[in-house]
Amino acid sequence: MTEVQDTPAARVVCLDRDGRVLLMHWYDWIAGIDIFEPPGGRLEPGESPLEAAKRELTEETGLPGAAVSEHMVEIDRDFTWLGVRYVRREPFYLARFDEARPAVVPSALTDEEVAGFRGHVWAEELPEGVDPPELAQIIEELKRAQRPA
Repeated sequence: MTEVQDTPAARVVCLDRDGRVLLMHWYDWIAGIDIFEPPGGRLEPGESPLEAAKRELTEETGLPGAAVSEHMVEIDRDFTWLGVRYVRREPFYLARFDEARPAVVPSALTDEEVAGFRGHVWAEELPEGVDPPELAQIIEELKRAQRPA
């Protein structure tokens, strides 16, 4: 049985000017599966979820954390990564970019991330293996939350 972790984390849904979503491509070598997910990761001690989202975006993609909006949607997640089960409520933030497919250049991946990193995609349609599975609904909810009232 896998250990259960509830480490706080935050994610960023990045949309380019044409509405494509940035997905990081990871390989879980323990489960033997490919995973596509928005950039993000765990909060550092004393860090707010928004601060973590901005930092993680820059570390994993090289894109500016300043693009992350304060609007967010909280999602209950239950997933396994490298044999460890994670159960937590995770905030998803939105970042929009005015160009098509901005360059993604990871700058500070951990050793574990380097071992599992398989690249990225600016997806027009969500691929099989996207996590969380309800990402399309999360994107729509974030877009609605960001529209002016």
